[in-house]
Amino acid sequence: MRTSFYIGIAVAAVTLSGCTVGPNYKRPQVPVPTSFRAPEPLSESQGASLADLKWFEVFRDPQLDGLIKVALVQNYDLRDAVARVDEARANLGITRSNQYPQLSASGNLDITRLSRTGATPLAASVLPDQNRNWGEAALNLLSFQVDLLGQLRRATEAARANLLSADWNRKTVITTVVSQVAADYFQLLELDSELRISESTLETRQESLKLTLDREARGIDTQLDVRQAEQLVDSAAESVPQLRQQAEQTEDQISLLLGKNPESIERESSFDQDYPLPEVPAGLPSALLERRPDIRAAEQSLIAANASIGVARAAYFPQISLTGSIGGQSSTLANLFSGPAGAWSFIPQVTQPIFTAGRLKNNVRLAEAERDDAEVAYEKSIRTAFQEVSDALIAHQRTRESRVEQQKLVVALQDRKRLAYRRYEGGVDTQLNALLADTDLLSAELTLQQIRYAELVSVVQLYRALGGGWQ
Repeated sequence: MRTSFYIGIAVAAVTLSGCTVGPNYKRPQVPVPTSFRAPEPLSESQGASLADLKWFEVFRDPQLDGLIKVALVQNYDLRDAVARVDEARANLGITRSNQYPQLSASGNLDITRLSRTGATPLAASVLPDQNRNWGEAALNLLSFQVDLLGQLRRATEAARANLLSADWNRKTVITTVVSQVAADYFQLLELDSELRISESTLETRQESLKLTLDREARGIDTQLDVRQAEQLVDSAAESVPQLRQQAEQTEDQISLLLGKNPESIERESSFDQDYPLPEVPAGLPSALLERRPDIRAAEQSLIAANASIGVARAAYFPQISLTGSIGGQSSTLANLFSGPAGAWSFIPQVTQPIFTAGRLKNNVRLAEAERDDAEVAYEKSIRTAFQEVSDALIAHQRTRESRVEQQKLVVALQDRKRLAYRRYEGGVDTQLNALLADTDLLSAELTLQQIRYAELVSVVQLYRALGGGWQ
């Protein structure tokens, strides 16, 4: 009868150990658009996406590739993200260890000499030996919690999800670092181009000032013409140090991204019309949920919060813990491990909460609220991803259209400047029209470089929005 009772307890324990309280995770159903929003219809026949390419296949600039490689090793934000992954991995190991018995070994040896003239001289005189030895050795089972309702397994599930979330956050940092280095590098090339235009314009205006001074000396131009020519020279000269300042500060910003002290950034590429622009297929919208690391991180946080509900609900039920030890105790070390010296203890313990003043209920409510908050964050990350992709597609197409029109404007202003100076030198037109044509051309050329930079950055932003860069 007693054997059947123990077998029944064992069967019940095994059966209950397969149960876990709390809801099982189900991915929330978030409607996904059939296509990305863009000014022009995108091809949906191909599943290929710009984000499927490695970052060195997208930009194809040796200098930029070298900078990104250094940043992926030395960037401080990325190193911090790696450390957080290590923290989450260690926490998972700690949490998972609670599911298994914890064993320890202990032993002690007590050697005492009794005094024949001490507090109890009579007892000491009766003993044949004044030296008394006492030894003890044991193997201890530290309090092991029987995970009948899956509280510890839910805690391990949450810790594992937190580890995956930290790892996806690390990949999110990678995409951010790659895109930031690329954007700053392109800005550096754009500032170099603006600087070359300003320096070339300054040289042209200095030559024009010499011509004006010569014409004034011959009585053809007035002092007003000279002052207007000097104004253009001064304005061009003033813009040069400003552009150099911006370029040098951009170099410092890139150096920080590389984890280095401020230093100059070598670059051989030039920001001209021949700079390669990659194709921008967006791919399928449904693939965005699997490719964007921030969405994957938000989902793992939701899984962790969902598992925490089970941990909180399990606190309502009895907690069974086992504590025990086995070993030997003897006054003679030689007989410490003999049969008569053996000693053991086994202490099962059951704890059942009765009154907690609402603590358990509110712990469950807190876990459920945190799960709801994580679900909102997950859904928001999806909506934000589609918005970022749409914004990048709109920016890329619209800036491309703007660049084409600005190029036409620059060609027209170049021709206007050439004709205006020819008419001025021939005495047919005033110097004012020539100076205005020169000013408008400089402004248009600088604007063209800024638009071309915006077009390149839109590709970088699209690559990041689609979830590229961490592969």
